[in-house]
Amino acid sequence: MTETLFAQQAEPSITPEVVLEEVFGYKTFRDGQKEVIDSVVSGQDCIVIMPTGGGKSLCYQIPALVCKGLTIVISPLISLMKDQVDQLKANGVSAECINSTMTREELSSVYSRMQMGQLKLVYLSPERVLMRDFVERLETLSLSMIAVDEAHCISQWGHDFRPEYASLGQLKQQFPHVPIMALTATADEATRNDITQRLQLREPHVYLGSFDRPNIRYTLLEKHKPISQIIRFVTGQKNQCGIIYCGSRKKVEMVTEKLCNNHIRAASYHAGLDTDERAYVQEAFQRDDIQIVVATVAFGMGINKPNVRFVVHFDIPRNIESYYQETGRAGRDGLPAEAMMLYDPADMGWLRRMLDEKDEGPQKQVESHKLNAMSAFAEAQICRRQVLLNYFGQYSDKPCGNCDICLDPPKHFDATDQARKAISCVYRVNQSFGIGYVVEVLRGMQTSRIREHGHDKLSTYGLGRENSHDYWVSIFRQLIHKGMLTQNITRNSTLQLTEEARPLLRGNMILELAVPRLDTAARTAKSDKLTSKNYDKKLFAKLRKLRKSIADEDGLPPYVVFSDATLIDMAEILPTSYGEMLAVSGVGQRKLEKYADPFLDLIQEHVSYHG
Repeated sequence: MTETLFAQQAEPSITPEVVLEEVFGYKTFRDGQKEVIDSVVSGQDCIVIMPTGGGKSLCYQIPALVCKGLTIVISPLISLMKDQVDQLKANGVSAECINSTMTREELSSVYSRMQMGQLKLVYLSPERVLMRDFVERLETLSLSMIAVDEAHCISQWGHDFRPEYASLGQLKQQFPHVPIMALTATADEATRNDITQRLQLREPHVYLGSFDRPNIRYTLLEKHKPISQIIRFVTGQKNQCGIIYCGSRKKVEMVTEKLCNNHIRAASYHAGLDTDERAYVQEAFQRDDIQIVVATVAFGMGINKPNVRFVVHFDIPRNIESYYQETGRAGRDGLPAEAMMLYDPADMGWLRRMLDEKDEGPQKQVESHKLNAMSAFAEAQICRRQVLLNYFGQYSDKPCGNCDICLDPPKHFDATDQARKAISCVYRVNQSFGIGYVVEVLRGMQTSRIREHGHDKLSTYGLGRENSHDYWVSIFRQLIHKGMLTQNITRNSTLQLTEEARPLLRGNMILELAVPRLDTAARTAKSDKLTSKNYDKKLFAKLRKLRKSIADEDGLPPYVVFSDATLIDMAEILPTSYGEMLAVSGVGQRKLEKYADPFLDLIQEHVSYHG
């Protein structure tokens, strides 16, 4: 299937399944993709919550090719737009982006092709799409859909609220019959409701995908000699690609220098560098010319590189959403990946002081709630994956076996009595207060606030005075992670009971919790590795080398040619014909025509020599 077909209005006979296989080279849909695609094709608004690497982009790219008309994709970063457009073009799809770096002639060309119906997808920023002249231009076209990527940016409850996103609700007023799809990797219930309201979506189909990325190992280490720890970790990664996040530009520069001094191919990326230098670093990383990018949070949202094998946090992030998105940049190809964080409780104190300096208001309360949740994650005593999944409302009662807590478990004890005291106290104060206050009541503190509310008369007052403040905070956090309590972000993080707490209160269950570690929750993970597929490692190395030379010749990042997962599939299946090559995941008709021959020749040569 060629670009000329997809430059025109799609034929009614083209099905999502045909597009998936012939354009993108995949045989089956991932969880949720088909139901979302069917919903938007039928004209329904959609909210799509899928983890990084979960296949969000296909949810709007496939309908764009199935339906007649133009699909508009709103995205916050030029690099993200360019990356997606490059990959679409490599698959034979007629797509373009509109951004501030384009010349007048380039803009004119894109507008002309839009007018003539020669484009299926156009990517642009929220600021651009709301310009009056652009809206007027869209009114003359046949629109099939509007996709809003990184949709959490529209919500005041989201971790990355952006004012320029706030006005996107105008689009529904302007184009009431055009379905809108909002997509993000991270959104709790408050954020999802806010997205629906602000975009004025009408009874949207909501797909809440699993937030689980089982191929990523989550590890937290106590930060004691951070540079030595980083160098030791990176050396153990054997030239694999990775990202190291630091909390400041100064630390970025320092870590980069130390890595380079140890003969590791690393480069810095932060907002203090000029545009050309940032573009060079990003491009070199995409093309595997740089092994490691050391960055502030300015780096990453535009990265669609599937073979990032590890993400390191030199400093603790400000919220779980950022941590989840940043670690999610590892292992997008589904292969084993590492997420390692260095943690010093003093870093959390520094973040709290920074937050204290901000003006009082709803935004500060949101940030405080999210910072507390991040602190709870770092000091967690139960499976880290459970903590992450439970934070996003996906309650899991089974440990993952692939995080530092599971691999080096803390001691457990029968905490039924303590948990019942804690939950009862939340209930007795009418589920209207946060952790700190409930702990004070439980420990029988003599404060004017407790006396004013009359909570010194409660049956639970002073029931926990034999244990320290930190002890009870650990118990409450574990109960939150277990899904028995929740913190309501829309009500100043007040503790509230869930249905999961009922059996405990009725005396119908025994609950085990981890013995609170009152110094730090940092611990070292065991070094056993995830087992991978059984494929020819020598052939895989040769295929990567061939991919790099082809990519350099075409001026593309290597993964645009084929992903690591596709090369591993080749090294396992050993295709020697076009038909067998099409059976490889990630090989579609266009890529077969363009790239198959040299890869088939290499595989044939390797098999003959080693056969």
